[in-house]
Amino acid sequence: MAKVYSNKSNLSTISSSSSISSNSYMSPRREIFTLWMKSLVYHGNGCTVYDSKGQIVYRIDNYNIKRSKEVHLMDSNGRVLFSIRNRKVPVFGHWDGYKWSYEGVTSKEIPWFQVKKIHNVLREDNMNYYNVILGCNQAEANCYNIILGIKSIKIVTQVSRLVAEVKQKQATSGVLFGSDVLTLVVEPHVDNSLVMALVTVCGLIHHKI
Repeated sequence: MAKVYSNKSNLSTISSSSSISSNSYMSPRREIFTLWMKSLVYHGNGCTVYDSKGQIVYRIDNYNIKRSKEVHLMDSNGRVLFSIRNRKVPVFGHWDGYKWSYEGVTSKEIPWFQVKKIHNVLREDNMNYYNVILGCNQAEANCYNIILGIKSIKIVTQVSRLVAEVKQKQATSGVLFGSDVLTLVVEPHVDNSLVMALVTVCGLIHHKI
């Protein structure tokens, strides 16, 4: 079986000192991950995420359930980082993300983030636009936008600065991997676990997880 993670030759500028801290999940450098839209559980649904060294860093295991209303983003040790719930309410639904804390400080009632579709944006590029509200348990929330296409995902700030991007993975020879193998590029000083949680929402929207 061919390896699907990022080639080190493309990441020569990333040193071992830039590995993600298990506490902050942030890096001072751009990070490149490989998303395999498969669960490691036999006949299971989900997603497995590899870093540039081919090590598993995140995973989602839905077992035999697809299009679940709630999924859990875990680290490589099986610790839940985010729970994501599909809230189908009258007129428009949204997705709530709850951040887990093993210090007992995370609210289970107030979501850490919410993702809502922007319905009043008319575009001709076949893209769907979503608003991300962060810090739902704070007086003032920071916001991102998600630009979701059929084969691409972009997460940007309110001033359109790129935060992360997902595309179909391409080998150094130029050959594309299968449609279930993707590349996730995260810009420096961004919470990679949060980005992965937002990418998970996109997977739910496209019924890929």
